[in-house]
Amino acid sequence: MRAHPSEYELVSPHALSAVLSLLAQEPGVWLPIAGGTDVMVQYAAGKLASHKLVSIWNLPELRRIEVLPEEIQIGAGCTYTDLCEHDIVNREFTLLSRAARWTGGIANQNRGTIGGNIVNASPAADSLPALLVYEAELLLVSVRGERRVSYTSFHVNYRQTQMAPDELIRAICLKRRFQEYYAHARKVGARNAQAIAKVCLAALGRLAEGVVEDVRIAMGSVAPVPLRLTGTERIIKGKRIDPQLLQLARTTAAAEVLPIDDIRSSARYRAAVAGNLVAEYLEQFSASEMKT
Repeated sequence: MRAHPSEYELVSPHALSAVLSLLAQEPGVWLPIAGGTDVMVQYAAGKLASHKLVSIWNLPELRRIEVLPEEIQIGAGCTYTDLCEHDIVNREFTLLSRAARWTGGIANQNRGTIGGNIVNASPAADSLPALLVYEAELLLVSVRGERRVSYTSFHVNYRQTQMAPDELIRAICLKRRFQEYYAHARKVGARNAQAIAKVCLAALGRLAEGVVEDVRIAMGSVAPVPLRLTGTERIIKGKRIDPQLLQLARTTAAAEVLPIDDIRSSARYRAAVAGNLVAEYLEQFSASEMKT
């Protein structure tokens, strides 16, 4: 059954402090809405549980990207288009800008926000594996103050996060230390554009004289939450990339993921693809050293 507008209340404060006050007065009652690309799908289907919405769209406190010497802080209200058009994001955080270009079509990229992608907490979200390998930190804000949490532990279960009912994400913090890393991303979907991923991968690596000095691998659509493949990373790190390591990494990755059968794919297929994507990444990672 479709929803009716008269059943919902929408307010649009002009300052972040006013939004936080509202959330503090009635924690869990007001649903923050920015671009609305996910919320409006639920609304149109009559499945939006919250009937009180507070707009955080275009709040200046959430729409800036601050470039600091050691890190950048991306406002949670920044759109995918903002990310695609930002020079530092494109140059130093290519996995994130690539994921932004994968997300929906132009209209969705103009409205969808990085903070909304995180809070919506879909394990199939394109940008979240990139945030895992960059070891992002989130600035969570409420009337009680601000706290910084590691994104690695932010998702606690399917569509569940560490965020309290009276909190918002103010910014996503990324350390500026990955310029020398080889970056690789792949998305496997039913088509090349505007598709929800069957499996997606984001990976970073650094070689020293042919040996893997550091490696970071994360995947989406293979577990209840976006997944960092720490077990696979451990068997790769400190080794030379050869056919034996490729096969070991492939089988380790396939065993480490926790996929399900759903309308888009099967668990068996996702596990096999996960292993193949890791092997493909390592092959290209190894070849990148020969080109330098």
